[in-house]
Amino acid sequence: MDSLSDRVAALSPDRLRGIRRGIEKESLRAQPDGELALTPHPAALGSPLTHPHITTDFSESQLELVTGAHPSVEATLAELTEIHQFVYHELAALGDEMLWVSSMPCGLPTDETIPLGRYGTSNVGRAKSVYRMGLGHRYGRRMQTISGIHYNWSLPGLDNDGHFALIRNFRRHAFLLLYLFGASPAVCASFVAGRAHELQPLGAHAMHLPWATSLRMGRLGYQSDAQATLAVSYNGLESYATTLEEALTRPYPAYEAVGIRNPGGDYNQLATTLLQIENEFYGTIRPKRVIRTGERPLHALRERGVEYLEVRLMDLNPFEPIGIDAATARFLDLFLLHCLLTDSPPDTPQEIAALKANQHLTAARGREPGLCLDRRGESVRLSDWAAQLVGELAPIADAMDAVHGGRAHAQALVQARQRLAAPGELPSARVLQAVRDQHGSSFVAFTRQQALATRAHLLALDYPATIKQRFDALAVESVQAQADIEAADRVPFETFRREYLSSRHLRPAASSSAMPGSSGA
Repeated sequence: MDSLSDRVAALSPDRLRGIRRGIEKESLRAQPDGELALTPHPAALGSPLTHPHITTDFSESQLELVTGAHPSVEATLAELTEIHQFVYHELAALGDEMLWVSSMPCGLPTDETIPLGRYGTSNVGRAKSVYRMGLGHRYGRRMQTISGIHYNWSLPGLDNDGHFALIRNFRRHAFLLLYLFGASPAVCASFVAGRAHELQPLGAHAMHLPWATSLRMGRLGYQSDAQATLAVSYNGLESYATTLEEALTRPYPAYEAVGIRNPGGDYNQLATTLLQIENEFYGTIRPKRVIRTGERPLHALRERGVEYLEVRLMDLNPFEPIGIDAATARFLDLFLLHCLLTDSPPDTPQEIAALKANQHLTAARGREPGLCLDRRGESVRLSDWAAQLVGELAPIADAMDAVHGGRAHAQALVQARQRLAAPGELPSARVLQAVRDQHGSSFVAFTRQQALATRAHLLALDYPATIKQRFDALAVESVQAQADIEAADRVPFETFRREYLSSRHLRPAASSSAMPGSSGA
């Protein structure tokens, strides 16, 4: 059997240079007092339906900033910084709103007052809003205001089996990313008001768990009892697609009780199935493929295979102006390559259950001294397993540094080792210490100060006129593109909804009948 070093050496420099990464970063718009901004999506930012870089996630108050795919970490973060600069300058021109820099939300109003994203009058725009209405009915709107960073990653020449082998190992080792980069150990008490939880008070207005790394990825975050009934296997594209198709077509009694429409005729949700659409499926990592106009994501995967992977478990780092730094991105590249290059046996229902337990343990108690996780039926210390994995990344870091020059990847490993040796340096520990020691145990006060400092930092950066001109033009183009979509609609929304959700669009044989003018919601 080849050693890891042999497998690394077998990856050509051209393939390593061909890695592409992009970032999608969600952030709530907040008022200066730390409460959720309830204003509409700023018109100066363009149309969230069609803008390539500035859209909204669940809420009208939740920006999502999207980079393209880049051959270097530096280029990716440079583009993300420019998008931030434009957004901050436009917000400053309108008033004093800022972006909330923590994954866990700012002070929230009552659940029904949290505004859903709005995307205009087209059928596809209405579908996006109805989908969000459904999420609110199913999970509550508060949960949907949690924000994070998605890291999109591709390697040339990787086939479907290679992608799914990588995914299986990613799920096995995801605890390491939660431990090293989790940054959401506390939350405003308003987030859990009226909900059952196991959090402990932190001062008068915050809740926390003392050893937590990422409440966002724990039981209070993106979790679903309904989705817990899904036994999703990642042993190959077809088994994954079959499980997902079942969830997209099987009625779920609790959602049937909600109904498609309310008695007044307004839409409650897109469908009564376990999942309304593919994007509703929660996971730490997703296989993805760019879809064509009117195409269902599952159809695209089945017909043309996996194109890239979407890593979904990264918290916003409140100590970094754009939520992530270069060392973290480089570590992700190394980690993903390690997941690809190490043996990846098939998963089993027993292992899938153990991995979910590992995720919840690490999210809630990851920094607890002596904490043990389940590694294929064996109890091992998180700290020992983490140190082993980080140690195995060294030859991959050397290969990446040889291709890109310098020692930046090796330095990313040095930083990870330092954090393993001194858990007080972990972002989650730093957040708790700052909340307690500098802000009177107020999570909102801590995040508000970090948000204000971030705003000042980004507004102070050099801001060439060319950046504003480019994004102004994109905003105008996006508004026109939305208008064109609205003008092109030819069928009533109910006809559109039924046709788009038809199960025949989930399989390759349906490719010729995909509806024009629609997209994933």
